[in-house]
Amino acid sequence: MIYEKIAKFYSKKIKNNLERLLDYADIGLESEKFLGFVLSFGFLLALALGFNLKGFFGISFFLTFFITLLATQLGVYFWLIIRVDRKASIVEEVLPDAMQLMASNLRAGLTTERAILLASRPEFGPLQKEIDNVGKKLAVGVELADALSGMSKKIQSRVLEKTLILIKTGLESGGSLAPLLEQIAENLREQQLTRKRIRANVLMYVIFIFAAVSFGSPMLFGLSSFLVRVLTQNIAAIDIPPEATSTIDLPFTIAQVSISETFLITFVIISLVINSLFASVILGLIGKGREKDGIKFIPFMILVSLGVFFLVRLILKTMFSTLFGL
Repeated sequence: MIYEKIAKFYSKKIKNNLERLLDYADIGLESEKFLGFVLSFGFLLALALGFNLKGFFGISFFLTFFITLLATQLGVYFWLIIRVDRKASIVEEVLPDAMQLMASNLRAGLTTERAILLASRPEFGPLQKEIDNVGKKLAVGVELADALSGMSKKIQSRVLEKTLILIKTGLESGGSLAPLLEQIAENLREQQLTRKRIRANVLMYVIFIFAAVSFGSPMLFGLSSFLVRVLTQNIAAIDIPPEATSTIDLPFTIAQVSISETFLITFVIISLVINSLFASVILGLIGKGREKDGIKFIPFMILVSLGVFFLVRLILKTMFSTLFGL
């Protein structure tokens, strides 16, 4: 297939990382076909935007092509990360209930294999599928410990991985598994409650960072850029006769503003995008303890900050266009 050949353009390290994410995300497509499609789609989209923006707006073709191609690849990569983390979050949320259900089945007199299989419930979401896979492996003669090991290869969760290690250790030691599962369920619930308390305590910090980056900074940039525009046009319109400057010793000189409005707006847009990127990472770190959890905030914060910036400029222009002759 052509997509499989195109996928070879990825470096080995990047390809292995993306294939690992595809396994965790449970896309259901062959990794090479998916990667080949993503690369070819990004290439064609970059070509189309490059030619169109060059023809209609005079923007550099190579700059547009490079940014578009990079944005499509990063967009797919971030989408996979968000999908993997969402799947892991769902599993971690229902894992205490699954452990408690397994312990109840064991106390009811069921074997370990049956207790695990009967813990499969539709409300467990992705965890149900993995429990069903464990049952299929057990049906063909795979050892329970080996079957459980496969669950952590499809779900990127440290909580699930440590839980499975505890279960396998209990199986190998030959001790009673039901009390262990009940203790695991209790500890997991305590961890979830602790995380919720932490999120409540840092909520004010999250609100402050979001407000500063999405509203405060764009409003200040909007005001300053509008002021530069007013100064540029008004100072350029001042015409002082040479006779006045020769007869009067002024304590100051009026020079033309060298900063163009286009350069300033470009600088502001780049600054707002960079601020949104770092603020999103900080929000993820503060809120859930992992930087990558803030990736999902990046598009929203960029759109809000840029929208506020251009809205402030539009409001100021509408209010003072007659006064300043803009």
